[in-house]
Amino acid sequence: MEGVGCVRNGTRRGRLQLRVLIIEDEPRLAENIARSLRESAGYAVDIAHDGQEGLFLAESNEYDVVLLDLMLPQMDGMQLLGRIRQAGQRTPVLVVTARDDKESVVALLNAGADDYLTKPFDLGELLARTKALIRRGKGQPSPILSVGDLELNTVNRSVRRGGRAVTLTAMEYRVLEYLAHRPQAVVSKTELLEHLYDYNWEKFSNVIEVYISGLRRKLDDGSSRQLIHTLRGQGYVLQDGTSPG
Repeated sequence: MEGVGCVRNGTRRGRLQLRVLIIEDEPRLAENIARSLRESAGYAVDIAHDGQEGLFLAESNEYDVVLLDLMLPQMDGMQLLGRIRQAGQRTPVLVVTARDDKESVVALLNAGADDYLTKPFDLGELLARTKALIRRGKGQPSPILSVGDLELNTVNRSVRRGGRAVTLTAMEYRVLEYLAHRPQAVVSKTELLEHLYDYNWEKFSNVIEVYISGLRRKLDDGSSRQLIHTLRGQGYVLQDGTSPG
């Protein structure tokens, strides 16, 4: 059980961070998801590895979203979902499941799930869906990410700068969206590689510079202000204005 004391203390003082509960019995997957949420979005994350522990945390603390696996020891995810909904909790729940047949999806939604993601999944998509659920839960449904005069529509994956449409490759868009979720924060090359390629990122270690170069060429065309800045030895920053370094 991770971070329980922090959750309770944070609740008493008034929470400063968005908080996510991951209920997943595969430790490596749970840790990868948690790291992505912490590093890319700055969320506080708690992890439970079985249904009973997950139910205890969900009932004991306030979360902005719950990421719920279905195949859990002690108590399966569908039963857990039913329990928290019966208790009157309206916390958004994103179910992560290996099932993708229509009947299973309908059952999940009827049981109170807000969204679902089929395994195996891309961490970037999970992050985007998590953010969307949090926005909706807080009455902020806009899918637009803005940094200066840059706008990303995370639904149709379109990009505009200063009103001008910018055409990106799929990988360029993923890099840009990842940076846009962390404006003014330093994002390392390793973090970007892990986001793009998950477990096999080492063999693609030379491609980030290519994507960044392409993004700069396309985004800065016709503009006097550079958006993506390099901090030597640290990483990249998406920021409208002068370089932070």
